[in-house]
Parts: sequence; structure tokens; C-alpha cells
Amino acid sequence: MLFLVRMDVRLPPSMPKEEADALKATEKAYSQGLQRQGKWPHLYRVVGEYANYSIFDVADNDELHTLLSSLPLFPYMEIHVTPLARHPSSIH
Repeated sequence: MLFLVRMDVRLPPSMPKEEADALKATEKAYSQGLQRQGKWPHLYRVVGEYANYSIFDVADNDELHTLLSSLPLFPYMEIHVTPLARHPSSIH
């Protein structure tokens, strides 16, 4: 199943820089692992915001929930999920 996911990150301004940097490094490693597995095939930055749009290709809602809630930055994110279906006019 394909899902379009928007993630907005809101780290607390009081978080020490070293802690934020370590959290971001852990997040990067985790997300790149999911990309290599093919579960996170597309990741796009939203220009001018600490946010992204991503496409996930997972078995079902439960798998997506598990992957998203396992993100190290999850406690600091606002996430919006849109299930996707093939469009009848698509040539793919």
C-alpha cells in the first residue's frame, strides 16, 4: 500500500544542540535503512520549513504506524497520512 505522509518537526527551543544533533543523526540512520529496504522510496524536503513529504510503500496501516512511531523524532512531529490508490489515467 502506498501512503503520502507529511511530517512537520518541532523540536523544543530549549533542547540542547548536542541532544538535537544526536537525535537527528539517529533519525537519519533509521530513515536511510527504511529507504534501502524499499519501504520509504521517496523523501522530499519542504522548502523553507522543517518538514518533508514522503511516500511509503508498506503492507498495511499497521506497518506504517509502526514505522512512523519508531522514528526517533516521532515525539516532536506532527504527521498527516494520506492513503494513495492508482489513478485510472496513470500510464504506470
